[in-house]
This record gives sequence, structure tokens and C-alpha cells, in this order.
Amino acid sequence: MKRAPRRGLLSTVVAIVLLAVMLFPVYWMVNASLQQAGNTLQGGWFPLHPDFSGYTRALRDQGGNLVTSLVVSLGSVALSLALAAPAAYALAHLPLRGVDLVLFGVLITQMVPGIVVANAIYGAYADLGLLNSVLGLVLADSTAGVPFAVIVLRAFMRGIPREIIEAARVDGAGRLRTFRSVVLPVSRNALVTAALFTFLLTWSDFLFALTLTTTDTVRPVTLGIYDYLGAHTDRWNAVMATAVLASVPAAVLLVVAQRHIAAGTTGGAVQ
Repeated sequence: MKRAPRRGLLSTVVAIVLLAVMLFPVYWMVNASLQQAGNTLQGGWFPLHPDFSGYTRALRDQGGNLVTSLVVSLGSVALSLALAAPAAYALAHLPLRGVDLVLFGVLITQMVPGIVVANAIYGAYADLGLLNSVLGLVLADSTAGVPFAVIVLRAFMRGIPREIIEAARVDGAGRLRTFRSVVLPVSRNALVTAALFTFLLTWSDFLFALTLTTTDTVRPVTLGIYDYLGAHTDRWNAVMATAVLASVPAAVLLVVAQRHIAAGTTGGAVQ
């Protein structure tokens, strides 16, 4: 009985140390963004005299890239959910043949390396005129978002009691009305989870952005940081400020939606 508090204290100390190690790069990124231009290794451990010129320069140089990434990410989320939600409902509740085979195919698509997909669609994009376009990036990023969303949403929708769906059908609602008015509201947590992870996948995408954009007309922030890093190695505060700004949307969404994520990821665990 007396050893339990010691074990709890030891676990807490170990957890704090591991958390500090994992968060140190984030802290150093923020600290470096507040230093003066030049070599960040000459800066102190704490920004006693913060300099926000890096953020000013980052917004001026990378503001358009941040907007591009936001538009592409939101477009990928909308397209992925629009395709995945009906597919997941059909795989979960409709009497279809070959459901296991379809799910196996969905899982296979998750295993295909992104570089293979990017190289495969590059020629098609060149013929269709989708290179260097927001629509092209939305479609490409959705190839990763749709399979993941289907898996998450189907696992959750399988847990919806059939009595609810049958009651809606008895009241005269068709399959589409039942899906729109009953299944989607009940699956809110799973939809938020799928939307958030699709957003994160798209927001952090570098491979499709590098392969499918050849000009500066459409430039996601990941590719912008890559180019920025080579062109402004003497202004690390601006580079780090760009990284901080690129991290803010993902961090905010994770904090806001964490309750829905916890419910959505465990909703289909018990079947």
C-alpha cells in the first residue's frame, strides 16, 4: 500500500520528462521565431527581447501559401466526406454483396506509397490541365482522405442500432432521407474525426504539392517552407515563424475537436 504513491510519482516524473523531450522542438521553433535575424544558435534560451519581424516577413512572403493550403485542405475535407459518408453507410447497413472485398480494397489503397500515386496521376493531370491548380491538389489529397474516412465512418455507423434506421423507414423516410436526417446527425463525432484527420493529412502534404505544382501560381505552405528554407537561411526567424503559423491551424483544431475525436475513434471499437 505504501509503494503505490512512489510508483505513481515515478510514472509522473517519467511522463513529464518524455513530454518535455517531445515538446522541446516546438518550444525551440517558437523561441527561434522570436529571435533577431541571423543565426538562431546565437540566441538565448528565452526570448527576453522578442522580435516579431520574422512573423511580419513570414506573413508577407508566405501568406498566400497559407491561404492556398487552407483552401486545399478544406476542399479535400468536403470532397472526402461527401464521398466517404454515403459509402460507409452503404457498407455498414445496406444488404450488399462483397462488402469484405470492398473493404479489403480500401485497405490496399492505404498501403500504396504516395510517390506511386503521384507519378501515376501526373500524366493524367498534364492531359487534363489540372497541374498547378487547386482542384488538382484537392483531388490528389482526397485519394488519401477518402479511404481513411470510409474506414472510420463505417466502424462508427455499424454501431448505430438498426431499430433507429428501421423506425425512420416505418415513418416513411426513404434511404436518402434516413441517411441525411438520422445517420449523419448520430455520426457527428465520427464525421468530425474523419474531417480532422483528413485536414491534417492534406495540410501536411508535401509529396503531391511537389509533384503536381511546377510554378509559383499554386504553392501550399509545405512547399513554400521548403523553398523558403533554401532561399532565406540567413533569416531563420522568418523560417521558424512560418513554421509556427503553419502549425497553428492544426493545433487549434486538435484542441477544439479533441472530445469528438475521442468519441469518434472509439465509437466502433465494441462490436
